[in-house]
This record gives sequence, C-alpha cells and structure tokens, in this order.
Amino acid sequence: MQRTVCSLIAAAGLAAGLSSGALAEDWYPSKWGADDEIGAANALSPEKVLEAAKLITAGKTYRMGVIVGRDTPAFPPRSLSVTITMPNQFGGATFGENGMSYVDDIFTGWLGIGTQIDSLAHLGIDGTFYNGRKAKDFVATTGVKKMGIEKIPPIVTRGVLLDMAKYKGKDRLEEGEVITVDDLKGAIEAQSVTPGEGDVIVLHTGWLSMLEEDPERFGSGEPGINSQGAEYLAGLGVVAVGADTWGVEAVPFDENGAVWGGHQVLLAKNGVYILETLDTRELVADGVKEFMFTLGQPLYRGAVQAIVNPVAIR
Repeated sequence: MQRTVCSLIAAAGLAAGLSSGALAEDWYPSKWGADDEIGAANALSPEKVLEAAKLITAGKTYRMGVIVGRDTPAFPPRSLSVTITMPNQFGGATFGENGMSYVDDIFTGWLGIGTQIDSLAHLGIDGTFYNGRKAKDFVATTGVKKMGIEKIPPIVTRGVLLDMAKYKGKDRLEEGEVITVDDLKGAIEAQSVTPGEGDVIVLHTGWLSMLEEDPERFGSGEPGINSQGAEYLAGLGVVAVGADTWGVEAVPFDENGAVWGGHQVLLAKNGVYILETLDTRELVADGVKEFMFTLGQPLYRGAVQAIVNPVAIR
C-alpha cells in the first residue's frame, strides 16, 4: 500500500501540469443551482423508491459492507482502532442495588476505511470542488461547512449490479485492469438492464476476494474504471457509482500522470457519489442484476466520508 501511495505522489507532480485545463471547462455551477449541496441525489424521489420496491420478490437482504478493524487495509495514513472500557468499574464495582455493569467503546480513526461513501466535499480539482466551491471557503479542520456527509439524504433506489468479471470471462479482474466504456456498454447489453437516472451502479470485479487472500496485494492496486468510464456512468444520471474495490478506479493509473481522475469526474464535476469496498459476492452468487439499494449513512456533521453498510434487498 505504501509503494502505491509513493507512486501516486510522484504522478501528482505530472498531473499538476494538466489541471489548469480541467478548470477551464464549464462544469459549474451545477444544473441543480449554484447553492446545491447534494448533487445527483436530487434525482432520488418517492417514485424511485416505489420502482425499487417492485424488485423485491424474495424478501432476501444482502449486507454490502465489510467488517472493519485495526487490520483492515487502508489508504495511508488512514487507520482506526476500537478501545473497550468499563468506566468506573475497576475492581469489579457495579452500579445500583441490581449490580448493573456495562461496557463502552471508544472509536479512534479515519472515516475512509472499509466500505465507505465519499461525499461531494471529498475530492476536487485544483482546490475547487462540486458546484465551484473553493476549499478555502468551506474546508476547516473542525469540519466542512458545505457538502458534509450529513447533507446526503437517505438513498433508497434501484441498484444495478454489473458483473464485469463475468463479462470478461474471469473470476477476478487484475490490478490495473481498466473497465472501459465499451466494457460497461457490453455488460449492460449482456445483462439486458438499462441503468438510468437516480439509480446506483455497482461494479463486481471479484477483487474483494483479495481482502482475505492477500490483504497487502488488495490494497496495493485494483481493477476499475478510468475517467472515460466515469464520464459515461455520470452521463446515465446515476446517484452513485460503487465497486468491490477500495477506490473504484484502476490502480496503477493509466492516464498520463492523472491521479483519481474518475473521482474528479464523478464527485467534482457531476455530483455523483462514490461507494467503495462493497461486498457484491452474495449478490453475484444469486445472479442478482437489479435490487433495492438502501443506505442511511452516519450523520457526522462536517465529515467528508463515512464507513457504511449498505443493504440490498430483492
């Protein structure tokens, strides 16, 4: 993981020469208005909930989050720990005549570990974020003043799972393997699904199996989309793009020194949320292509990411 980060930093030096051109594009203000803070989530609606509800025919639920702990691979310098304590109960002390005992916990760590959602305040272009907001105007060490995690509405909508591994005739794609626009279109056609406005797109690459088989390799690279794939998916009008990888994009990067170009396209330019490290294995095993996607993220005021556990229902 550390080696990967070093290469990203080196690439960032090259990317600096490319970024001014990106800012010259007309990608803000947002089509939802100059004050908008939720981006593609504007496409969520009661109608989308009812549409998704029609996909529930078996009543089966799927946990899409992974278990997170001290040893979960994370983008450096991120880490976390949970510390357990029994406050004021040293020496076996209890409370009340009924001998009440309790256990509490302390969370210390970063919020971008394991299964997570990226808010629109997470990543930008030359210090400019979604809807043209400048970091100097809304970012503070105590929390962002705009586009924080707490602004994202509940996401209940149609989920579309694209099995990219199956489409490419593999059990698992390899690190650095790019899912091209043609691949995305081909998988959509092969599965006879039509992703549309307000949907959540989830890509299955098989890479999550490496989390248990070889955690170091899992965190040192990944298959995924590039900026062209991100542009195609954003053009479908989706609310979020997710994958069973830790960063959704192909790493090592393939775009002449650009770093996380797909994130820039999705988050900054189009207001499309990103979901990382989704567990898609059970859905794929059951042959699920469409489902009700549900997510209610923690409401941490001013946070830009959150560890989540989306639930799929079919």
